[in-house]
Amino acid sequence: MYDARMSVESSSAVILSLSGSTLSEAERAFFKQANPLGFILFARNCETPDQVRALTDSLRETVGRDCPILIDQEGGRVQRLKPPHWRQYPPMKLFGDQIEDEGEAQALDSLRFTIMQMAEELKNCGVNVDCAPVLDVLFPETHDVIGDRAFSSDPAIVARLGLSVCRNFLAAGVTPVIKHLPGHGRATADSHKDLPVVKTALEDLETTDFRPFRTVAADPCARGVWGMMAHVVYSALDPALPASVSPCVIADTIRGSIGFDGFLLGDDLDMEALSGLGPIEARVQATLEAGCDAALYCAGKLPVMEKIAESVPKLSEKARRRLQNAAEFTKIAA
Repeated sequence: MYDARMSVESSSAVILSLSGSTLSEAERAFFKQANPLGFILFARNCETPDQVRALTDSLRETVGRDCPILIDQEGGRVQRLKPPHWRQYPPMKLFGDQIEDEGEAQALDSLRFTIMQMAEELKNCGVNVDCAPVLDVLFPETHDVIGDRAFSSDPAIVARLGLSVCRNFLAAGVTPVIKHLPGHGRATADSHKDLPVVKTALEDLETTDFRPFRTVAADPCARGVWGMMAHVVYSALDPALPASVSPCVIADTIRGSIGFDGFLLGDDLDMEALSGLGPIEARVQATLEAGCDAALYCAGKLPVMEKIAESVPKLSEKARRRLQNAAEFTKIAA
């Protein structure tokens, strides 16, 4: 949990990454000057608990504040902290299946225990933001890039379990990031490699795909929750642009119909779904101008990050307010 009293007014509206398990001198000098909002870690950055803790301490020391440090620790195929030093967690679909097999109470108990274990490991390593839960709804056509990362094909089950994950992370002092707004489940392509296009009617999206996100957004805990956008075109919302860089999707659907008013990230700028936007600088600009509070860059390539730093603005006043609201809520919840 980062300290809301620490000023972020001078920080840039981007979350960056690094290449290895320790900060190079070049990275240290760059991060100190660029002052990104925070950092995201990957398996390449994580060797042992002591090493990760030393790394997160050095990142915070470099920017001079208790900044957000993110990770994708979902369980199953997507967890950056891996055995033997950390637990292997089940994919989230296991808990959706458990509701159908054993009932809601047993599934919620199992999920709560798992999330509390996960949160303890994250906090011990100095990680305070987890890019989870996945609130995408499963469909027969769902691409394997989502697959068992999602809870269920039943939006009510996704909503119930996703809300539980958010509440339990917040209670443990970890900020959850719901993804991939407004729903990646109908995409038949992997946005890491291609630009998915979903042609589903708005009425169907409203009643199914948006439902888990709307459930979390309507809960009091939503004040402490972050969101991450999908690099997916939804023809019924904006036939031209991926949701992550679409001003109308963010304003009308995310902030409007779904009602999510929390801190909002774009998905990774390096994904091929955004290749049509041009170079990395253009992708940053499109992400922020569309209404995301911060951009996200995950590849850890210093020359690319230097280009990002040349054009990325400071956090907006609205973004700072949302960030502070989330930090204060997480502190109270914990």
